[in-house]
Amino acid sequence: MKVLIVGGVAGGMSAATRLRRLKEDAEIIVFEQGPHVSYANCGLPYHIGEVIEAEESLLLQTPESLHARFNLDVRVNNRVTKIDRENKQVTVANLKDNTEYEEGYDQLVLSTGAKPRMVPIPGLERALVLRDVQDAVKIKALVDTKQIKSAAIIGAGFIGVELAENLRHRGIKTTIVEFRDNILPQFDPEMIEPMQKVLIENGIELALSAETEAVHESTLTLKDGRVIDADLVVAAIGVVADHKLAVDAGLEIGSAGGIVVDDQMRTSDENIFAVGDAAQKLSALTGQEQMIWLANLANRHGRLVADVIAGETVAARPSIGTGIIGAFGMAAALTGLTESLAKRMNIAHKVIHLHPSSHAGYYPGAEAVSLKVLFDPESGKLLGAQGIGRDGIDKRIDVIATAIYAGLKIDDLMNLELSYAPAFGSAKDAVNQAGYVGNNIFTGKTESVQFGDLAEKMSEGALLVDVRSESEHVGGSIPGSLLIPIDTLRENLNQLAGREIIVHCGVGQRGHTAVQLLRGHGINAKNLDGGYTTWKQGIDARDRAAKS
Repeated sequence: MKVLIVGGVAGGMSAATRLRRLKEDAEIIVFEQGPHVSYANCGLPYHIGEVIEAEESLLLQTPESLHARFNLDVRVNNRVTKIDRENKQVTVANLKDNTEYEEGYDQLVLSTGAKPRMVPIPGLERALVLRDVQDAVKIKALVDTKQIKSAAIIGAGFIGVELAENLRHRGIKTTIVEFRDNILPQFDPEMIEPMQKVLIENGIELALSAETEAVHESTLTLKDGRVIDADLVVAAIGVVADHKLAVDAGLEIGSAGGIVVDDQMRTSDENIFAVGDAAQKLSALTGQEQMIWLANLANRHGRLVADVIAGETVAARPSIGTGIIGAFGMAAALTGLTESLAKRMNIAHKVIHLHPSSHAGYYPGAEAVSLKVLFDPESGKLLGAQGIGRDGIDKRIDVIATAIYAGLKIDDLMNLELSYAPAFGSAKDAVNQAGYVGNNIFTGKTESVQFGDLAEKMSEGALLVDVRSESEHVGGSIPGSLLIPIDTLRENLNQLAGREIIVHCGVGQRGHTAVQLLRGHGINAKNLDGGYTTWKQGIDARDRAAKS
C-alpha cells in the first residue's frame, strides 16, 4: 500500500504516524511545502511575545526524527501542484532545486489546512500574516530589531487578540480593528465584554464597528476618517480552507467552503481523504456543514483516516466546536451554540446567565466566573455554553462540552459529582449552579427576562425593582429601577400589586428568591437573568461598539 499525505502539522502527521503503527509495511510519503512539517502553530503569537523564547520549541518533529521512529518519507519544501485522479498520481514541485516530478498513490490524504482570508483593501499587500513558523520569525525579527513602534491588527479573532497581547508584552503600541461590534465575534457581546475591558486596561486600543479603508506606509486609515499609527500591519481577518488542489482536481466543495467528506473523511473520490481545516465538519447541534478551525479535530480526524485506510470500521462524530483563548490573565471559552447563532438559525432555546465564584469564597483567591448556558426549552437538552473569568473557565466549559457530547440535559448539571476542595471549587460548583438555575427556568419556577429585552418590557409598563442593598444601588443602578431591598419586600407589597414586576439583584440569586416571594403573594414577577452584572456587561458592550 502506498499512501501520500499532502500537508503535515496536526491532521497530516496524525494520519501518517497512526498509519505506521497500524501498517508497518505501508509506503508513506508526506509532502510539506514549507520547511517545517510538524510545528505548534497555536504557539506562534507567544514566540513573538517571547513567552516561548526559542524557535526550536515550536518544532515538534523533524523529517529525520519522523524517519527514525516511524520510517516516514517526509519531504519538506515539496509542494503538490496537481492531482491526476484518473491515473492516481500527483505532480510535485521540489522548491529546493526547482524540479518537478510525479508520484503515484493507492490512497491520498489532503491536509492542506487553511490560509488567511484577504479582502480588497488598497495597500493590504503591505500587511503580514501569521500562519506558520516563518511568519512568526519574520514578525519577531522586526520587533527584535526595534523597527516596530506601532502595530495595527485587522481582525479580532483568536489570532488577532493573541498577537495583540504579545505585541503589547514587547512594548508596542497596538490597535485592533474589527468591523463587527465586539472582539472575538464567536462569543455573544455581553460575555466577551470583560475581555474587551482587560485589553483596554492593558493598553490595547480597540476600533470596533470599524472598516479599514487603506493601508499606507506607516499608517492605516479607517472609513470613518480615523488614522491609526501602524509601522506593522497584520491581516488577521480570518481564514478560509486552502483547497485549491481539491478544486482543480474536481472534488466536491461544500456550502461552508470546505472539502466535502463523509463520516470516514472520504471525499467525492473514494481514494482521496481530507482532514483538518481544509475539510468541512458536521455540526452536532445544527445538523449543517460548517468550518471548525480546531487542532484537536484535525488530530482526531487524521487518526481516523489512518484507521479507515488500515481497514478499521470507524466513523467521525458530528462536531460541537469547543475553544478557549486567554489574554492578560483573563480566559474566555465556549462550546456548542451561542445565542447569536441560535437566533440566526431559528433554533429554539432558553438562556441563563450566572456569576458564581471559581472556588469557595472563604478560601483566598476566589475569582468571579461568568457563565452563559443555552438549552432546549422543550427537552432541556444542552445546546451551548460560554464562560469568562480569571480562574477555572477551562474546567467548567470542558465539563459542559462533555455533557453536550453525551446528550445530557440542563437538569443533569445539578447531579454531576465534581471534585471539591475549597482551593479548587465549591460544594455547589459553578456547573452545578448552572443546573440549579436552569432547572428553575426549565420547570417554570422562575420566569426570566434577558438584559436585551429589559428596555422594551419597561416601556410597555413593567416595573423594575432592585432588591439589592441601598449601598449596592448607589454604587450602580439600572435607570428607572425602584429600590426595595429584598428583606423589606413584604413590607412594600402594596406598591407592587397589580403590576408586572421585573426584579433584579447583583447576579440573579436574590432575584430568584424575590420572584418566589412575590409570586407567593399573587404578584406577577420575573427575574432579570444574570442580574445587574449581566445587564452592565451587555450595556457596556453596546456602548463600547457605538463609541469606538
